[in-house]
Amino acid sequence: MNKKMLGTLCIVLCLMTYGCSSKNETVVEDTTEEVSETTQTTQTSLISKDSIEIKETIENSEDGGHAIELESGEASYSNIQVNKTGDSSGDEADFYGENAAIYAYNGATLDLSEIVVETDGTHANGVFSYGEGTTVNISDSVIETSGNCSGGLMTTGGGTMNASNLNIHTTGNSSAAIRSDRGGGTVNVTGGSYVTDGKGSPTIYSTADITVSDAYLESTSSQGVVVEGQNSVTLNNVELVADNNSKNSDKSDVYQAVMIYQSMSGDADEGTASFTMNGGSLTNKNGDIFFVNNTVATISLDNVTLNNEDTEGYFLRAEAAGWGNEGSNGGHVILNAFNQKIDGNITVDEVSSLNMYLNDSSVFTGSIEMEGEVYVEIDEGSKWVLSADSYVTSLTCDADSIDLNGHKLYVNGVEYSEGEASQGEAITVTVSSGTESGSKPDGMPPQGGPGDGSTPPQKPDGEKPADKPDEKN
Repeated sequence: MNKKMLGTLCIVLCLMTYGCSSKNETVVEDTTEEVSETTQTTQTSLISKDSIEIKETIENSEDGGHAIELESGEASYSNIQVNKTGDSSGDEADFYGENAAIYAYNGATLDLSEIVVETDGTHANGVFSYGEGTTVNISDSVIETSGNCSGGLMTTGGGTMNASNLNIHTTGNSSAAIRSDRGGGTVNVTGGSYVTDGKGSPTIYSTADITVSDAYLESTSSQGVVVEGQNSVTLNNVELVADNNSKNSDKSDVYQAVMIYQSMSGDADEGTASFTMNGGSLTNKNGDIFFVNNTVATISLDNVTLNNEDTEGYFLRAEAAGWGNEGSNGGHVILNAFNQKIDGNITVDEVSSLNMYLNDSSVFTGSIEMEGEVYVEIDEGSKWVLSADSYVTSLTCDADSIDLNGHKLYVNGVEYSEGEASQGEAITVTVSSGTESGSKPDGMPPQGGPGDGSTPPQKPDGEKPADKPDEKN
């Protein structure tokens, strides 16, 4: 199969960094012990290179080449060392798998267990699943990448990736540990450790449906998680630690642990993005916990231990940044909290909106700064404790749901009196989809096969944004 490299440079996916302002420290006391035990189990059972018996080494140093390539059919490998050097660039690598160490496509099923993958090259992803019907199953393995634009696990074009008990470490820029790109797919990860050190390298960059359970995730330079467009990330009993301290672009000057947005690059459909976290913990080292811009997003939190170590950082920032069209590129958030403690402020700018639902004995301690529209609904047994004067458009609550705590609350410009019940209406948000900038391709490159020498369709701006927070900043 011919491999023609595109001459485009590695453009660090441009997307990651925004957040700032008040303290968010949510501790769910009855789950702290459980999270600690889970983390300890993850660390003690973590697989290492030394624990894998290597019986064969497979190497490739060709620019654009693969150490292992499976076009259709089924194959399995175990107890092997895979070494990949050589470079690539642009869409052929990011969309269609060129230069990946291990590459499956065209409906192939590839089973991998007890392997070590090491790559040192630009756009040298570790394990790549491309195209609808393609499935890669990988377990009990180690993946290390050191070049820029080199993710650990990569899924595009509707492929499937199933992973369990992996130890992934990436050190290059724009190199998410769990990564997807144009065409998306389905990714299921259970157990293991996923650590990133590079700028523009979150632990997860999602243009797919990605679920991670019982794992440890840590980013030391970038956001912890980025979701783009009509895609999702679900974390079940996961420990997530994020230290977003470097910029991949100048589109925003704030930092955050979780960013949800639409880049308008064509890599993700426009529509409602989703971030769900059940149990586990989220620790933010710098800036805000959540930042939503240029999209509609549903954030669901159920009994999560939240800790923002930045005392100036917000719990949630919904506001416009450098993506989308000015005046209509705000963040529109549906926040669902279940048995959840939230400690931190919220800010909503003039082109953004928030519908916040506190359920199942949830407690929100913080203030809301509002220039756009905000609706708050508090069910029986849940509570909002104000930390400063706050403003909302509409409010639904029982008489004992609001603790003003010495501050003032204004509902549609009218001062609220503590002890009053209120009945309001949620903010209506229109979700656009199927626009030219948001449409995914059908999962196939031009002329049929990846790397056949044809040029992939150009993104609207003619180039790949700097590694969307994983890659686009």
